Amino acid sequence: MVAGMVAGRLAVVTGAGSGIGRAACQVLSREGATVIAADKSYDSAVDTIKTHTALACGASDIGDHTAVELDVADQASVKNLVQTTLKHYKTRSTIVVNSAGITRDNWMLKLSDEDFDNVMDVNLKGTFLIMRAFAKIMSETQTPGSIINISSIVGKYGNLGQTNYSASKAGVVGMTQSAAQELGKFGIRVNAVLPGFIDTPIIKTVPDKVREAILKQVPLGRLGEATEVAELIAFLASDKSSFITGAAIDITGGY
Repeated sequence: MVAGMVAGRLAVVTGAGSGIGRAACQVLSREGATVIAADKSYDSAVDTIKTHTALACGASDIGDHTAVELDVADQASVKNLVQTTLKHYKTRSTIVVNSAGITRDNWMLKLSDEDFDNVMDVNLKGTFLIMRAFAKIMSETQTPGSIINISSIVGKYGNLGQTNYSASKAGVVGMTQSAAQELGKFGIRVNAVLPGFIDTPIIKTVPDKVREAILKQVPLGRLGEATEVAELIAFLASDKSSFITGAAIDITGGY
């Protein structure tokens, strides 16, 4: 068994096909966890497991890591993820990382109802459905665990063209803090991570001029790396953060 901060634990990561979700799979596996990589794109989740996660822990094969197709906004899909987890591993996940998220950017006056609803369904409702499903199992079986919800610094300060996204990410923080109060008696910790501008596929859609303006507001003068966020996720998943719950932690380079 690989030694590490979360050795021997089972971790479910949504949005695992790219960006922060993929990096979380890499770091958690490096730290000894068995990873279930869940993503709407099954092929991307498989690639995370085969190409990235196994390599992160120095293995030549994928070990017992698993890829699962998941639509976080669909109750039936979430239920299937839970059932797959229990059937395959005969045990309960003790680490849950809600990293699935989308953007549908536009000026508020031009933003369609559909784009607003889609972002809320994935980013906010999807986080709720996953958190509720796995917290239910943990609480019923008296299994302590750690749930890490990925919010955004945009949820704290807003951003041009992202009224829908900022609302969804602000909601994630409020939901995290409420859930932490409810679930603490079961030994379940719930925390939110608020990344700033991280070098992921989402940031690549930002025009160069906008990106340059953003970087001027970051004291460290650069975009963050997905792995840097994943290191924080691993810390929050581990016993090293055993007295941290209900927190909303910025990781922004000072933005």
